[in-house]
Amino acid sequence: MEGFEHIPVLLEQTLEGLNIRSDGIYLDGTVGGAGHSSRIASRLSENGTLICMDKDPDAIEAASERLSAFSNVRIIRSDFRDALSVLAEYEGKIDGALLDLGVSSYQLDTAERGFSYSKEGHLDMRMSDSGQTAADIVNTASFEELCVILREYGEERYAAQIADKIIKTRQNEWIDSTVRLSEIVTSALPPAVRRKEKHPARKTFQALRIAVNDEMNALSEGLEGIFRLLAPKGRFCIITFHSIEDRAVKQFFAKKMTGCTCPPEFPVCVCGGKPQAVAVTRKPVVADEKELDENRRSRSAKLRIIEKL
Repeated sequence: MEGFEHIPVLLEQTLEGLNIRSDGIYLDGTVGGAGHSSRIASRLSENGTLICMDKDPDAIEAASERLSAFSNVRIIRSDFRDALSVLAEYEGKIDGALLDLGVSSYQLDTAERGFSYSKEGHLDMRMSDSGQTAADIVNTASFEELCVILREYGEERYAAQIADKIIKTRQNEWIDSTVRLSEIVTSALPPAVRRKEKHPARKTFQALRIAVNDEMNALSEGLEGIFRLLAPKGRFCIITFHSIEDRAVKQFFAKKMTGCTCPPEFPVCVCGGKPQAVAVTRKPVVADEKELDENRRSRSAKLRIIEKL
């Protein structure tokens, strides 16, 4: 698809982490512009399989074009939260899975998608082409609902002030513009916060995007489902871009590596739970200086990897 450019972050580290076998079965649950997938597919023989998923129709179109030369690639338009049901025939058979979470460069740069706080566009923010938009939330959610969204998904210190400003503004207008929302958010913040290097509306836009796409519930469901799809010794690589995602992934991985679900106050384990995975990387992998210089998006990227037992 014309214009769907996306530089994959932590590419070499991810390929190494997947420990790719030429005849293996691999899943890219967020294919995007196929940056990671094209390199994975190139390492597979005709006996290998790469399954690519994405719920964004633009991503599916772009990936279909860019991976058309590979006969061992299967492309599916679906949310990775549904991976287990969509790929039920692969349960226990996948040798490696990748999730590259967050917003692609294409989505950010395409103003009409509504993800950018600095470009004029309809306040949409949907990763797919269905469901409620960010404008729906901004114009109909209660003060309390807006505060919860901004605090939980944006870690926004000034959630109450921003929510109050949105409520007052929408009494006189339907807020349907990315730039207009950005102005409203900025006006609600103290002058000292507005002068900081990072854009004042950054956290609000992140929070709304997560709410619109139900990203945290999707991540929770997807993690469990994809882990079940993995074969023994299958690798699970996840790239996150903000602390909320990274914390959820870290906790999920810790649970799979610990096994025991007994309350911490129990002196000994009585549940009998056993570890289901081991860490491939003890600490998250981050971009080196070269990548940081070449790709700004890599600055906040963290890669975590586990291997199923």
